[in-house]
Amino acid sequence: MTRTVVLDHGAGGGMSQELISGTIALILGDTYIGEMEDSALLELPGRRIAVTTDSFVVEPLFFDGGDIGKIAVAGTVNDLAVSGARPLYLTLAVVLEEGFPLADFERILHSVRDTAAGAGVRIVAGDTKVVRRGEADGIFLNTTGVGILERPLRLSSRSLRTGDQVIVTGYLGDHSIHLLSQREGLGFEHRVRSDCAALNHVVADVLDACGEDVRCIRDVTRGGLGTVLNEFAQASTTAIQLSQTALPIRPETAMAADMLGVDVLYLANEGNLCLVVSPDRTEAALKALHSHAESAHAAVVGSVVEGQPGTVRMTTQDGRERTVDLLYGAQLPRLC
Repeated sequence: MTRTVVLDHGAGGGMSQELISGTIALILGDTYIGEMEDSALLELPGRRIAVTTDSFVVEPLFFDGGDIGKIAVAGTVNDLAVSGARPLYLTLAVVLEEGFPLADFERILHSVRDTAAGAGVRIVAGDTKVVRRGEADGIFLNTTGVGILERPLRLSSRSLRTGDQVIVTGYLGDHSIHLLSQREGLGFEHRVRSDCAALNHVVADVLDACGEDVRCIRDVTRGGLGTVLNEFAQASTTAIQLSQTALPIRPETAMAADMLGVDVLYLANEGNLCLVVSPDRTEAALKALHSHAESAHAAVVGSVVEGQPGTVRMTTQDGRERTVDLLYGAQLPRLC
């Protein structure tokens, strides 16, 4: 039987991990020096830098709260920021399909410009390709980001310790519910807005306030909070305990997820972070987060506990315990 790539390979769950570690990293061998974090940290003479790259395919291209251009810049900036770096430069590569409206392309470029300016980054290089009609989904973007590490700390998902507190910075699942509702005409898009945002200024303030007491940070995108926490637990060989009642979830998002039969824990965000912080600096972290509109609803949702290494458990609203598994594939069709 011929093996083929399927959509679930790009969903951010177990199949994605198999593709990356079992195929890509395995074949690249010694030429691959990444550590499966959002950015690679590189040592240069007299300077440490962070480098990340990402490709963006979004359906729909425009939505309430952003578009593919804003996601491309914000997503790359956030990947640099959660590594502890100050984002400085981006490259922008564009694949355009024949027949794509120039007015839409110009609108996307304006969004790229405005988001980059707001994040304090410059676009230093790029590339444009045009393919024949039917060979692309309108427009694809690829960005590479470069930042500098100015603090003597190393954020890592391997550094979790028992007692550390788990914080999320905003409502879970809004981005997925908004895009899916807009795409399918479900009506929730008028009540649930995408959370797309560049969060480098938020991260900088938390690191200024807490320094090395921040163990790690991850932006909660594909695969949602459930995937992020499983990756944390597995990398650090610790156990994580969540409280369902502490999770910041809009009633409208919960209602839409229930109607669709999906778990909010695995829905994507584009302006939400998960932080693990030492217990004695948790209040300082929350104070810094609450000073920004993008993280005004930040909350402690769990902690690192004694338990079976590599597992995530959650106390439900009715007091029961359930395992938060790493999804193997996707629970929703591709949104971005």
